Amino acid sequence: MASGHTTAASVRGPRFAGAGRRGALLLALLLAAAAALLPVAEPSCPRDNSVVKDINKMHQSNYGIGGFSHITVAGALAHGMKEVEVWLQTISAGQRTPIHRHSCEEVFVVLKGRGTLLLGSTSLPYPGTPQEIPVFQNSTFTVPINYPHQVWNSDEHEDLQVLVIISRPPVKIFLYEDWSMPHTAAKLKFPFVWDEDCLDAPKDEL
Repeated sequence: MASGHTTAASVRGPRFAGAGRRGALLLALLLAAAAALLPVAEPSCPRDNSVVKDINKMHQSNYGIGGFSHITVAGALAHGMKEVEVWLQTISAGQRTPIHRHSCEEVFVVLKGRGTLLLGSTSLPYPGTPQEIPVFQNSTFTVPINYPHQVWNSDEHEDLQVLVIISRPPVKIFLYEDWSMPHTAAKLKFPFVWDEDCLDAPKDEL
């Protein structure tokens, strides 16, 4: 026989369901508020196409290279450059860049300090004993395409700071373990460390 009375269970069910939905909404709002209060990490590949930029506010890192600091002042991936890329790099006293080569033109302007350009050979199967070429403040030097080289801050007291301009960005770098490593054994690193957050997948061309 049908009854016109509603049971307690039939009343409680919808109330609990509504309370569950309200609780989930409240939890979502609390999580969103908490996320808004967390500090936001500075992006290592900020996209910035503004005409004027403040170098002091640009991302700077050693990218795991000891005694080294790099800022991409004007880059292909972060700033939309097509033909050239500009870096500001600082090498601590006594430190060196890795031995490497790349298939692009490279120009250095020494802003501060002094050091040594070590330049290997392309006519041998390996770089060989490098030429040691002194560089100094207000000097400029170029590295020919595909020549193995290394920049060494041979000063014991002062940082070496250089402005670097390369062609054909983003740079594709081949790394050598030492000056006797065959050219064919040099390891391609692409994207290079300061481009890794900007370019996830390698391109086909070298």
